[in-house]
Amino acid sequence: MLCVFVEVIVICAMVIMVGWDKGVKEWFAQFEQPVLREVDITGINSPDAVLMQARGGKILGEINGEERIYPASMTKIMTVILGIEELDDLEEKITLTDDMFAGLYEEGATQAGFQPGEEVRVMDLLYGAMLPSGAECCIALADTISGSEADFAELMNKKAKKLGMVDTHFCDSTGLHDPDHYSTVKDIAVLMKYCIKNDTFREIIETARHSTGITNVHPDGITYYSTMFKNLSDSTVTGGKILGGKTGYTSEAGHCLASFAEIEGREYIFVTAGAPGSEVNNIPHIQDAVTVYNRVGAAIEEKMNDSKE
Repeated sequence: MLCVFVEVIVICAMVIMVGWDKGVKEWFAQFEQPVLREVDITGINSPDAVLMQARGGKILGEINGEERIYPASMTKIMTVILGIEELDDLEEKITLTDDMFAGLYEEGATQAGFQPGEEVRVMDLLYGAMLPSGAECCIALADTISGSEADFAELMNKKAKKLGMVDTHFCDSTGLHDPDHYSTVKDIAVLMKYCIKNDTFREIIETARHSTGITNVHPDGITYYSTMFKNLSDSTVTGGKILGGKTGYTSEAGHCLASFAEIEGREYIFVTAGAPGSEVNNIPHIQDAVTVYNRVGAAIEEKMNDSKE
């Protein structure tokens, strides 16, 4: 019996050592800090907001968390995760067609910079959808996966239902305004919680800058930047840092942001929608994220100091 006990201890020690950099360290770290029951998220610019623990999904604060909102380009979070899951070869090249660009200029949709006839890697389309919010990238992914954007929207809605997004309905892959294209900040947080478990998704959303490979149209490739990180002068917050996020804006949706941060060894998701302001040179949603993540860090530090006294 003693030998068996010793053997079990040795095996457990080896498992911990091997997995230390693959999540075990973070698992132990969560027990070293106090658990937050709630965080004050009032007094921000956004009328709709939710703060969630990434592990377990506990809601720490919300303002109109279940009220319907227009998600704008936060929609592209769903488009990207489905692109990752549904396409087997992310190095495969897709030829963008004229039809994929139809109506985008007229609707003022943001684009990554690709052109009709261009052959683009799936991976570059995924980055193009997430970082600069390229609508042509989303439609190329949707058409490749489902044959049409309408059929892709059905796939999006099936995925949303499976994830427990109880009040979400997608009409397109881009988030361009449609009265019947809606969600809630709580549902978007549920989606983000699921997505950041995927290593490829995390690699994309945590990237501030991406350069594509050479294409038949762009011999030097295209370099594009995250719409969040380019407006975030410092990702550091109290006790940690903002790791990634996806912005959104339409005049109907206001400024939106789904982000996540690591603070004192734990990850938190913060989603906001409806912040007022114009499309240009206005970052109230990013200011809200910095404000609330700083409050999370300050609350943890306060509890840690209290426990030492």
